[in-house]
Amino acid sequence: MSRRSGILEFAVLGLLREAPMHGYELRKRLNTSLGIFRAFSYGTLYPCLKTLVANGWLIEEPGSAPEDALAASLAGRRAKIVYRLTPEGKEHFEELLTHAGPDAWEDEHFAARFAFFGQTEREVRMRVLEGRRSRLEERLEKMRASLARTRERLDDYTLELQRHGMESVEREVRWLNELIESERAGRDRRSGSDATAQQDNTSGETGGLPRHGGSTRPDPSDDTTK
Repeated sequence: MSRRSGILEFAVLGLLREAPMHGYELRKRLNTSLGIFRAFSYGTLYPCLKTLVANGWLIEEPGSAPEDALAASLAGRRAKIVYRLTPEGKEHFEELLTHAGPDAWEDEHFAARFAFFGQTEREVRMRVLEGRRSRLEERLEKMRASLARTRERLDDYTLELQRHGMESVEREVRWLNELIESERAGRDRRSGSDATAQQDNTSGETGGLPRHGGSTRPDPSDDTTK
């Protein structure tokens, strides 16, 4: 399985965990909610859905009333198919949510993982955020070293483009620092309260994201960070 197809399967399972959908709805949600899939087509989505059905993680159901399905058949049109997550699919997605290794720190995969942080346990969120920050700090160090070596050979426009790329990475690092501090503060508040350990580990508890009036956070899928 390629890295990109794995990300798509993860995103599809996550969206269908929220509610069953047909292909058009899924594509719309992937385009609008997860910007990393803005350019993908039905030719990419439907093979993914077929794979998930073959693995037993999704089932296909008629999406229309019986009389509507009959009318579609008589008119030569294909009735809409609704995709529903199976118990095995839900279990598989929940297992994927526990992964916090290097793949989860990369640009596209991080954007997909972050979109489902509301369903991810706090400790896993922390590992993904810290791993992403470490990856970007390494990238920033390389960018600075490269700029120092080539600065004298670059024209003004190329130099400005490189500076813009560095500033984009620096903004995301600052954003990650805020998120990490917020997660730690939320964990500390809960550990000092009467909440049970079970509640502390429940998926979907954000621990209080940083709220800044009028601030703008960078899009994790922003191509300028690549």
